[in-house]
Amino acid sequence: MTEPIVYLNGAFIPQSRAALSLHDTGFVLGATVTDLCRTFRHQLYRWDDHLARFRRSCQAAFLTLPLNDIDLTARAQELVAHNTALLKPVQDSALVLFITPGPVGYYLGEEGGAGSGPVTFGMHTFPLPFPRYRPLLEHGATLVVPQIRQVSPTSVDPHVKQRSRMHWWLADRQAQQLQPGSIALLLDENGHITETAAANILIVRGDTVLSPRRERILQGISLMIVRELCGELKVPFAEADLAPEDVLAGSEAMLTSTPYCIAGVRSLNGQKIPWPGPIYRRLQAAWSERVGVDIAAQILR
Repeated sequence: MTEPIVYLNGAFIPQSRAALSLHDTGFVLGATVTDLCRTFRHQLYRWDDHLARFRRSCQAAFLTLPLNDIDLTARAQELVAHNTALLKPVQDSALVLFITPGPVGYYLGEEGGAGSGPVTFGMHTFPLPFPRYRPLLEHGATLVVPQIRQVSPTSVDPHVKQRSRMHWWLADRQAQQLQPGSIALLLDENGHITETAAANILIVRGDTVLSPRRERILQGISLMIVRELCGELKVPFAEADLAPEDVLAGSEAMLTSTPYCIAGVRSLNGQKIPWPGPIYRRLQAAWSERVGVDIAAQILR
């Protein structure tokens, strides 16, 4: 087969034939749990961590995966092997997993409501769009704090990676109005920074890398890797309540996310932050050494 395939509801099918029903709860309720794992040199990276987080998210959302970890892993690897064979050697890809509660029968005049039938489960890949991430590495990220606030953890557990993301859409629209090309950084109800739509944020204060407290943010796999790398590099790592003023007072700020791993931040709300910083450079170099790929060169080529 000369086109990518997807895995959907128990079968591999050509990507061009993949579709979800109009009455799937992913559309009707926006109830979708997801995860994303990237490859390095066409091999899934930190797959076990992504799969474990995906399973935890499913459990928190009362969704049961139709496959055990061994079978799911085998299908993920088969999917990646087929689709990456269609890529150039220098390219890498992202694997997306998603699950919804399945169809809402009465929306199409059928029997059943949300969650009364089998779940919808799928996996697909796409080539990592390195040109999209290039500005982050060439110029640093530009952040803006919009009026939209993060959803309270009393409503939706921030540890669940999901696609009920209207607040992120609104936040990014506000950010673009305030400063075109910027990324929205959300605060919680107490005015503490949380994350962006696609990345965890870190700051450097003194010689310490600081993250917002874990109970307020998605537990990013890339954030986990930064914590590990800090340990290897003898760089202190801690969690704290952080306000926008702390970001601006720090000596560095960084974003960490699966597709591009780590990027520096050059400004927040129009105020400059030192960029690129030495800790960012050290972490990026250590990450590249760990995976055997020059991450920056791969994106900037």
